[in-house]
Amino acid sequence: MHTWQVSALPSAPQPSEIDTYRFPGARDIDEHAPCPPADTSDDYLLPSPDPNQRLPFALPAADKRRLDVHAALTTTGIPPLPGDLDAIKALCTLDDRTLTTVLRWITSY
Repeated sequence: MHTWQVSALPSAPQPSEIDTYRFPGARDIDEHAPCPPADTSDDYLLPSPDPNQRLPFALPAADKRRLDVHAALTTTGIPPLPGDLDAIKALCTLDDRTLTTVLRWITSY
């Protein structure tokens, strides 16, 4: 029977091991003073919107699809870039069933 020994896990990385390209300013983080607490004296919550004041028009289907595609991409961690707008516009011309399938593919990862 073999006995296994688990080595100790390393603690925090040494300052010489920190990748300054990936974490700029990480080496001198201890030199900075801690952030002061936020001033919340002028902060307040907005009241809930009144449903009776809502505008009486529906969002066009293409605009709703565009928002759905943007939301799916952003939720998945793929923020749409400015060059992607033409592709998103083309996706918005698809019918609902096809677009639902594409959105399912995007969000399944």
